[in-house]
Amino acid sequence: MTIRQPVRVTGRLSPSEVDDVLALAAAAGHLDGVYPLSEDVVLRVRGDVPYEGRHLLAYAADRLAGYAFLDSSAEPSGELIVHPDHRRAGFGTALLAAAGPGPMRFWAHGDDLGAAAFAGRNGFDRARVLWQMRRSLLDPLPDIPLPDGVTVRGFRPGSDEQAWLDVNARAFAHHPEQGRWTLDDLRTRQAEPWFDPAGFLLAVDITDALAGFHWTKVHPATADEPAIGEIYVLGVDPAGHRRGLGAALSVAGLRHLAGAGLTVASLYVDESNTAAVKLYRRLGFEVYKTDVNYRR
Repeated sequence: MTIRQPVRVTGRLSPSEVDDVLALAAAAGHLDGVYPLSEDVVLRVRGDVPYEGRHLLAYAADRLAGYAFLDSSAEPSGELIVHPDHRRAGFGTALLAAAGPGPMRFWAHGDDLGAAAFAGRNGFDRARVLWQMRRSLLDPLPDIPLPDGVTVRGFRPGSDEQAWLDVNARAFAHHPEQGRWTLDDLRTRQAEPWFDPAGFLLAVDITDALAGFHWTKVHPATADEPAIGEIYVLGVDPAGHRRGLGAALSVAGLRHLAGAGLTVASLYVDESNTAAVKLYRRLGFEVYKTDVNYRR
């Protein structure tokens, strides 16, 4: 008989709890075929960025059986996972109960029928859909020139941070996550092993003022997949919008990834962002997998 302990709620995880959460996520990802935590939540689990939020830990005896994270926004948002060995035993429901009443959102990575059924039973509706799209980098890329007076250079650490943050905030003013990035968020990514300033492309005018950017990211090869180049963040300053800059920057970044020997490119985009989806389809991207945000 499984002994279910009361859910532990904490603002910070101990080193052993960090290890337990990441091991739980790895086990769930191995079975489900999709990793259950976003990069943002992993950074908070590891304590790499300052944040306000709650970690919820559900135990079967002394073993971590379920985990959830909720941020401190007015309508809390987060992620919830249950270890494959402890599913359908009430741990997900216990985590939701510990999260408390009222409006909140949870991401489900992969458009999974089990997650949809669990959400429906607990009063959550499908509220937002995030697509991962992919294309081969072995296929030809279109020639899309930069607008007149614009050139592309690499990011200069120690010099370009504030200018990038300002343009990122304007470009993603209505985006619930990306538009809120702080200097700590940026510096945390700069400290990650994958960060490469040469792959962080900035479009600048003749005065070196930032007009847009294409930040690429390389995911190392795994046993199941080759190394993948990602359009990590792509943005154009709406205050000085130059027609065609987004498409030109997209191609510039993809050429950079192809030149590094990568054969597959990926990106994430909201299903509802019709302009971006139209651009990416024009560049040869197709939907590869779907993440769903459920709201109560």
